[in-house]
Formats: sequence, C-alpha cells, structure tokens
Amino acid sequence: MEPTMVAARLVDRQPGMTAAELVGHLVPPPQFATASFDNYLPDERHPSQAHAVEAMRQFATGGAGASRGLFSRKPAVVEKPGIYLDGGFGVGKTHLLAALWHQMKGRTYFGTFIEYTAIVGALGYREAVAHFRGAALLAIDEFELDDPGDTMVMSRLLGELVASGTRIAATSNTPPHALGEGRFAAVDFLREINALADRFQTIRIDGEDYRKRDIEGHAVTLDDEAFAERIAAERPQAVTVDDFDAVLRHLATVHPSRYIGLIRGLEAVGLRNVVPLQNQTDALRLVALVDRLYDAQVRIHATGTPLDAVFGDDMLSGGYRKKYLRATSRLIALTTA
Repeated sequence: MEPTMVAARLVDRQPGMTAAELVGHLVPPPQFATASFDNYLPDERHPSQAHAVEAMRQFATGGAGASRGLFSRKPAVVEKPGIYLDGGFGVGKTHLLAALWHQMKGRTYFGTFIEYTAIVGALGYREAVAHFRGAALLAIDEFELDDPGDTMVMSRLLGELVASGTRIAATSNTPPHALGEGRFAAVDFLREINALADRFQTIRIDGEDYRKRDIEGHAVTLDDEAFAERIAAERPQAVTVDDFDAVLRHLATVHPSRYIGLIRGLEAVGLRNVVPLQNQTDALRLVALVDRLYDAQVRIHATGTPLDAVFGDDMLSGGYRKKYLRATSRLIALTTA
C-alpha cells in the first residue's frame, strides 16, 4: 500500500545557500536553546563534572579555565586561548558548550567539527577565514580529525583566528593529542595535531551516559502498510518519501555543508527499502545527514533493513567507529520518536 497524499521527495531538493546562510546556521541545536551553567546538573558521584562547570564559567569570564590539578582548590591562570572538554557520551559536554555560547558576548558560532570543515570546503579557505575573523568564540562540538586534509586546514584556520583574538571551545571523546589515531598515519602529521592540541586547556569529564541509551537496541523498521500509515499521519508539506539508495545517490550531489538546507522545514522523512551500506563514502555522508536530522529532531520512518544495522562490522571496527556508533544511537532515537 503506497501513501497517496505525499509527492515530495528529498531527492528533488536542491538547497542553494549563500555564505551568510551557511555561517548563520552555526548556533546550538534547539534542544540546547536554554542550556546554561545553572541548569547543568553535575553527578555527585563524578566530581569532575562540577569542576568542568566551574572551569567553563571561568573561561566565559576570561578567567582561569581550569586548575593545574583537576581537583585542586586554587585554579591557575590559563594562558591558552581554548578550552577542551574530553569525556564519554552523555556526560553533558554539549550542554556545557552551548551554555558557554549563550554566556559569551559578541559574535559567536556553534557547530560540529564536520560542519566547520564542510563550510571551509564549500566557501574556500580564505572566504571562511573572512567570515569567522573577529568572532569572540568558536564553539566546536564533536571535535575529530578524519583525514590529513582536515588536520592541516583546521590547524591553520584556528591559528589564524586565535591570532586575531578569537577564543576556542571544543568537545570530544578523544584527548586532543590523540586526535587522528586510527584514521591515518598520525605520526606523519604530528606537528599539525600538536599545534591544535597546544591551543587548548584540557578538562576531563567522567560519568555515565545520562540518556541511558542502549546501543544494543534496534531502530524501528516498518512493513509497507505501517509505513504508509505513518506517512499519512504526517503533515503532507513537512514529510518526504524516497528510496534509500536514491537518497544516498542524491547526498553525493549536495555539499555536506548544505544538508541543513536539504532538510529545512521537514518534520519527518520516509526511507523505503533500506539496505546495508557498501562503502565508507556513503556511510560518512549518511552520518552527516543523520547529525542534521537529529539536531532538528526530524523523525525517520523506514522499511527494509533496520537503520542501526546499515554499518557493517568492517566499518564499526575501523577508524570511524565512534562516528558510526553515534549515528546508530541517533538513528534508534529518531525511528522511535
């Protein structure tokens, strides 16, 4: 049974976005619109969380970013222009980063590492520098280095911006000197990696995933009748329906920086005949799309292979493992919303 009310397709969307629009989307996701230091609730069982809050408060006011020893009572003055929150999934790093963004005065930007590198790729290096120069803060969520090109570009970009007075705040689940491990011959790019790492005061946050998501759970997959019912229940102007393979082909024609425009105004997407991914390029494009869908809380209705099973064992055991696990968790959430 096919949904008859819906003609819109994701593959028919060709988002054209100006440089100003691309950069203008660099704000915290809606779920962090009210994030503050006050409404972050540290887990008393993990004192590093409370210390991270204090470090971020001090960084926001231009004071000490952290103590010399993580649990020292007397913070030392931080001379580095950046602060780096290192911790596992679900310990509140993004919340604290968004809280800092809300607290800072002046022109500020908030985006994932993938978004920044995509914008540099879309605009060109010099134009990107021109747009970001003079910013009070660049907040970089999910800081990762996936290839040598990203390493060198981000090292150069942050160096130029820091030299002009911009401060940097980042989150990751990889310590800064370990960025790039498992992805490429990191030893050959140690200078660039260390140049990035040396710009940050590193703050470690321990704790359990507050969302308590079970990565062993499964994304919901529907039969044709249930799929048609779900699509029919959505607002026709706010849902698209496509074959999974067609979406993968379309993503190859749209720059990742414009994926936010691709899903603009949508409340749900329907994906028919989902199948396991066959190559890493398609997988990484899907990860970038899932990140945008998750930030916008766009529901996914799908048939075929459960979306949490599209990343094969070879992908999950490789250098992009953390990306795929994050995407898997988000796919489970979006298909059960």
